[in-house]
Amino acid sequence: MVEARRRSDDGPIGLGLTASKKVGGAVQRNRARRRLREAARQLLPELGLAGVDYVLVARQQTPEVAWAALLDDVRNALISLRADLEPGVAQARRQKRARTPSQNDISGAKRAKGD
Repeated sequence: MVEARRRSDDGPIGLGLTASKKVGGAVQRNRARRRLREAARQLLPELGLAGVDYVLVARQQTPEVAWAALLDDVRNALISLRADLEPGVAQARRQKRARTPSQNDISGAKRAKGD
């Protein structure tokens, strides 16, 4: 899991790592943090935004999951967060959702015409 928060300045990318005792003992938590740190080292320069603090949260599977799967999960989370944090993009996505009626709304309108 990845959480993000935009700071007021446009400084460097911030990184925090956390692993609770649910992940396992100290050895497992340290391994999870090392793996997340390396994933962030590889992905944040490409997918991170300046002036944003990211916190990568280890889950129970983090110490043992395949490396490619871990990178893919972190990459997908960063892409989603980037879309939500970029100026204008989140607002455009919300406006698009508001303009597009949901499938339930469309089917309800068709039934009303047929009655």
